[in-house]
Amino acid sequence: MTTGTTEAERQANVNWAILFLCWLIAAISMLGSLFFSDVMGFAPCVLCWYQRIFIYPLVLIFGVGLFSFDAGVIKYSLPLAAAGWLVALYHTLLYWGIIPKSIQPCSEGVPCTEKYIELFGFLSIPFMSFLAFTALIVLLVILKRRITS
Repeated sequence: MTTGTTEAERQANVNWAILFLCWLIAAISMLGSLFFSDVMGFAPCVLCWYQRIFIYPLVLIFGVGLFSFDAGVIKYSLPLAAAGWLVALYHTLLYWGIIPKSIQPCSEGVPCTEKYIELFGFLSIPFMSFLAFTALIVLLVILKRRITS
């Protein structure tokens, strides 16, 4: 008589936990962006809006994928996370001055290099977005490898 969980159940639990962590990162990112704009009054720039377009649906996609652990969630979420990562990378490089301001898309309204906060002297809103998308991509790749192996 065996007690405890089987190896397959443990693997399924770990996979679910990884997907839950993805959902948690996306949800915190969404709530953080809403907090910065609606509570703190920081107006989002054009690139911030694009990053929101990519992160907000992920909250729903990951949430739905958690209920029955649908492995198809990876093929729907990874392209969104990758596109968001590219926008966040561009925004971060623009914010840090690596990309010249002459080619920034935020020509009217809120500038893309507006410095609202810099935690610890380097953690800006664009960089936080970049880190969130990076974490999502890493977790999704790990999850994909766990499922396909």
